[in-house]
Amino acid sequence: MDLQSFRNSLAQPLPPAGLAPALLALWWDAKGDWDAAHEHAQERDDAAGMRVHAYLHRKEGDPSNAAYWYRRAGATPSVLTLDEEWEELTRALLGQG
Repeated sequence: MDLQSFRNSLAQPLPPAGLAPALLALWWDAKGDWDAAHEHAQERDDAAGMRVHAYLHRKEGDPSNAAYWYRRAGATPSVLTLDEEWEELTRALLGQG
């Protein structure tokens, strides 16, 4: 799946089958369901999940919690806009980054 296919899937009521938890989190975030996104970001304690978790807390407006998750992911806190960070994460997780 590429970024455009991923974006197109947002018109559907449910995500495409087979998405990894971190991508599911980004899919639900794009649909406006922060709680579902957060739940999927926490599903696995891996680098991808921690990185998306950081983004979600940044979006939520909780910079200290976001900073904690960026550190756990071994990443520098993003200075991109939230939309740019979402796209950067999605591209990376789709293998296009």
